[in-house]
Amino acid sequence: MRTLIINGRVIDPSQEIDGQRDILIEGAHIQGIYPGGKGPKADNTIDASGCIVIPGLVDLHTHLREPGFEHKETIATGTMAALKGGFTSVCCMPNTDPVNDTEAVTEYIIEKAFKEGACAVYPVGSITKGQKGESLTEFGALRKSGCIAFSDDGKPVTDSLIMRRALEYSKIFDVPVISHCEDPQLSRGGAMNEGVMSTTLGLRGIPNAAEEIMVARDIFLCELTWSRLHIAHVSTAGSVRLIREAKANGINVTAETCPHYFSLNDHALESYNTNLKVNTPIRTEKDVEAIKQGLKDGTIDVIATDHAPHHADEKNREFDAAPPGISG
Repeated sequence: MRTLIINGRVIDPSQEIDGQRDILIEGAHIQGIYPGGKGPKADNTIDASGCIVIPGLVDLHTHLREPGFEHKETIATGTMAALKGGFTSVCCMPNTDPVNDTEAVTEYIIEKAFKEGACAVYPVGSITKGQKGESLTEFGALRKSGCIAFSDDGKPVTDSLIMRRALEYSKIFDVPVISHCEDPQLSRGGAMNEGVMSTTLGLRGIPNAAEEIMVARDIFLCELTWSRLHIAHVSTAGSVRLIREAKANGINVTAETCPHYFSLNDHALESYNTNLKVNTPIRTEKDVEAIKQGLKDGTIDVIATDHAPHHADEKNREFDAAPPGISG
């Protein structure tokens, strides 16, 4: 069956398209893109007036929770949610149970996604065994089994030598290391951004420096090793500045932020809504504006969701006790 999408604003940067186009689909494949009103006849027509038509999106940062935390999410439900949001590919972080630090877990995720997934799933392998930060996983075996990057996301790699070795090792397989930038000593016990609002709400805060210190460290290690570093969930003005300077100096660093870091500020937590408790935390309006500018000027390369669902009972607690994570 041939389907023609008409009257939509088609945006595809890869082809430098931004304007009204007709798109012809036959079966599961796009057969052609035509100037508005110039598409061929088809069996079915979809009028996309007032809509934006884009290629399938890729989410570089999700937590599908399977294996081990199926009460929060499964590969089936997570990929269905992704597809509903326009994402046709997702990368899933390794903080499952067991951690994705072996070939067996990677292969399980890939097989499960093939059988039950609604979109493509690309596993991210753990940097360290058990995400304990003590010894590296077998990058080669994990890469061969299907991992497309390495991260201990959810936890930082606090040992600088381990992080250096991870960056060096990753070069062999031409894959990035994704860094969760957090100094756990500075963030320990924190529930939200440190500032006027945390004092007002009586919640222990997490200072911007908890993120920025680790961003700076990892940039220096990236420069030292000439590896590929990707910084996850950037949330502060200082981090944006550090990344901008690193790129200007030719360091091979990329970065992502998330919608909640440029659409909300810490005043949103006045209601103690635990659904807005995330790590790293939602920051101030000054940080929000810096994130927006970073997106505009290319300092920040990617918008990812950091989709991290929890069971409703886990979020239905006091703010301090609720786990961090937001549904993408």
